[in-house]
Amino acid sequence: MNTIEKFNKHVMQSYGRYPLVVQNGEGQHCTDENGRTYIDFGSGIGTNSLGYCDEKWADAVCAQVRKVQHTSNYYYTAVQAEFAEKLCNISGYDSVFFCNSGAEANECAIKIARKYSFDKYGKNRHNIITLVNSFHGRTIATLSATGQDVFHNYFFPFLEGFVNVTANDIDDLKSKLDDTVCAVMLEYVQGEGGVNVLNQEFVDTVYQLCAEKDVLVIADEIQTGAGRTGKFLAGEHFGKKADITTMAKGIAGGIPMGACLTNEKCSGVLTAGTHGSTFGGNPIACAGGLAVAERLESDGFLESVAEKAEILRKRLSECSEVKSISGLGLMIGIELKTKNAGDVVKKALDRGLLLLTAKTKVRLLPPLTISSGEIGDGLEILIDILEE
Repeated sequence: MNTIEKFNKHVMQSYGRYPLVVQNGEGQHCTDENGRTYIDFGSGIGTNSLGYCDEKWADAVCAQVRKVQHTSNYYYTAVQAEFAEKLCNISGYDSVFFCNSGAEANECAIKIARKYSFDKYGKNRHNIITLVNSFHGRTIATLSATGQDVFHNYFFPFLEGFVNVTANDIDDLKSKLDDTVCAVMLEYVQGEGGVNVLNQEFVDTVYQLCAEKDVLVIADEIQTGAGRTGKFLAGEHFGKKADITTMAKGIAGGIPMGACLTNEKCSGVLTAGTHGSTFGGNPIACAGGLAVAERLESDGFLESVAEKAEILRKRLSECSEVKSISGLGLMIGIELKTKNAGDVVKKALDRGLLLLTAKTKVRLLPPLTISSGEIGDGLEILIDILEE
């Protein structure tokens, strides 16, 4: 029995997998069990932010494994304290709750928003506005928050208390931001929703109206955070800092890690016993997070992300099959004129290039450390497919 047969026999079939068995990886390349090498333009859906097995990152993780791999959150660890300090200093937030995934980070944000409002205003002010085409996770609460009908099936009943507003529609926002609302939750770039960027006027209006009503703003930066857009947080492109920001994916370079960051107004909302996570702030994950954060802080690193993004966009814009390009930084959506995005991804796999989709678009989330030469090699494969 080969690997795929063994896998499919014992693992629940909850994913549409491609026939690739990843054996090992180095930098921006991975190798399958037959020794074939692939250029990775997906980086584990943006999670391998420093590529595969970055040397400094791996050294930091392995060193922590040999010190202590886990302790409960009844106790303290130096590495969690160091990572929390680093993350708050880079982001400008006051406090952080550590968990294991983006969905968990968003669950925490939802609980903070509702408890903040309950503590200050009492019951019946619990609704949270989310945007059409948003994606916030696969738990029952975060599925309920997600503004895509395709996800609202099978698992009834979904949770009440979420109201959807059309992205960039100010009138729709104003009509629904009433006295029952405690928070507005948004992605500056809707990743799973098609790599669509919010416009500045809409973002400005969200922050203005929320400030007037003491309604919290939650920024879901699960996919956009940790340098993906050329800034540490995508909100920096808009000149905004939400009351609560959630992060995951690339934050720890490939180890499960989520974070819910809060400003001073929200930093004391969660008290002992109101929330928790057995593995949240795990020392190994924090060591990986520290290594990522230190790289992001290094001179010129985020600027290089923006430069590489421009290389990708310029070359793609010259391709005859490309209708439009969306996204920010190294988070890129490619709208095609005639070809099917899923078919393109399959052909690219056959030719040694790993890509993603987002609705009808081809999506690129390459490692932040990818070189211009590797970008050129990957684009040569992609553009050949698009123009054939």
